[in-house]
Amino acid sequence: MSELTFDTLVDDGSYLASERARIENQAILDELERKKKARNLAVPTDDNKVKQRLRELGEPITLFGERPPDRRDRLIYVLSQITAARGDEAMQVDEESEEESTDEEVEEFYTPGSLELLEARRSLAEYSLPRAQTRVAQQRIDCKMPLGRIIDIRKKVFAERFAELGSQIGDERPVSQVRFSPNNKHLLTGSWAGNVKLWNVPECTSVRTYRGHTDRVGGVAWHPEATKSQSEDAVNFVSGAADLAVNLWSLNSETPLATMKGHADRIARVAFHPSGRYVGSASFDTTWRLWDVATQKELLLQEGHSKEVFSIEFQSDGALCASGGLDAIGRVWDLRTGRTAMVLDGHVQAIFGISFSPNGYQIATGSGDDTIRIWDMRSLKALYTIPAHMSNVSDVRFFYADELPPNYSPPSSTPEVVMNGTEGNGEASPDTKPADQEHDKVLEEWRYRSGLYFASAGYDGFVKLWSADDWQLLRTLPTDGGKVMSVDLSHDGKMLASGTYNRNFQLFTPDGGL
Repeated sequence: MSELTFDTLVDDGSYLASERARIENQAILDELERKKKARNLAVPTDDNKVKQRLRELGEPITLFGERPPDRRDRLIYVLSQITAARGDEAMQVDEESEEESTDEEVEEFYTPGSLELLEARRSLAEYSLPRAQTRVAQQRIDCKMPLGRIIDIRKKVFAERFAELGSQIGDERPVSQVRFSPNNKHLLTGSWAGNVKLWNVPECTSVRTYRGHTDRVGGVAWHPEATKSQSEDAVNFVSGAADLAVNLWSLNSETPLATMKGHADRIARVAFHPSGRYVGSASFDTTWRLWDVATQKELLLQEGHSKEVFSIEFQSDGALCASGGLDAIGRVWDLRTGRTAMVLDGHVQAIFGISFSPNGYQIATGSGDDTIRIWDMRSLKALYTIPAHMSNVSDVRFFYADELPPNYSPPSSTPEVVMNGTEGNGEASPDTKPADQEHDKVLEEWRYRSGLYFASAGYDGFVKLWSADDWQLLRTLPTDGGKVMSVDLSHDGKMLASGTYNRNFQLFTPDGGL
């Protein structure tokens, strides 16, 4: 399978080539056109007139459990179906209600973008398309996994019991966020004291304190290649604070490499794009912004929330960005076009935490209404609502596995040596094939483990683990009391960290995990 790129996307016929795909696409377009025309229909708002109109059309005036808004939506649907069948542009239902309707037309407006933003959008498309292609190809392989094998993996993973490994005072004020490094050997903490600290884990010993903010640090995020291939003198992580500054840091210097300013109010959360070339920041000025790490310039100022924006997260492919606000609304943005891909409308209180699943199409949001909602971008709706905590859900994090399992050693490809010191005849040993199969099983299990569960933090003082296929509670981990501000899972699956309002952070590990 050839790699999908921005230049070959137009010529790619793997999907649109089939007649069935064209028919399905046409059906979707017809449905969108019907919904568009349905919004222009003049429909009475009075419930008695709605019932009367339904009776005239030969439809039931009410259904079991149907509320007046649902009844009016059903009337709109019936009228739109009649309109589509007749081929009319619109249907006048009630002249009186049409005269009374004074809805203003929604006018589209565009904000001029810079050439740098245009180049960034093209770069994002070129980065995300092959990654999405690889992910979908792997999912097609995984979906053929036998059910018995899936059950065995779930039993093994969900049987792990977490125990508290240690607790450490993180700073002089509450620890607002904790994040494990990509190599799983360090923990980064941001606090309301304005400090960012680097810790060795699991020893919980302080490595360095980074001082560059003058107010509360709201968010910290690692560069995807930090502590791996990234130089310690280059940009390794980012932080955002209430002093309106987004700071870029190296590991070796206690002062920031660069400070990016532009927000008009407190910065809540920050996130690194998977490519490492861009940073996103969410702010109380009702916007989130995209920054270029190389030039330290603001590329995009994105509006769309009616209140403060608190959380921000990038999809693993790099194509999408999700933001959550204190207006109880979440939005998924397509970074390649700037359009809204999905509106996460369902919470009744502020959204404090948001996380993409490794599968690329599911999103978890944690809210002040004490629930976690699971959203599916394929159906554009909420899949499940979890009554998660007794108080605010402050953070949610899916488990993202490393490319290879911890302590993994690939099967040896060296020639077999016999006792007399001569090499074998080049034929495969009878034990080689079972060994290869065992390694394949290990890799298969590790790949399937990624995204199989997620963690949540709550102001009720607990951290909870949830399965990500049936959304059931797996474990409840008590902390040292007080509000839990943040939670994170290491990429090797061996540690869980939480930061609390009591200025501490805790480490948990599966039994025998270290």
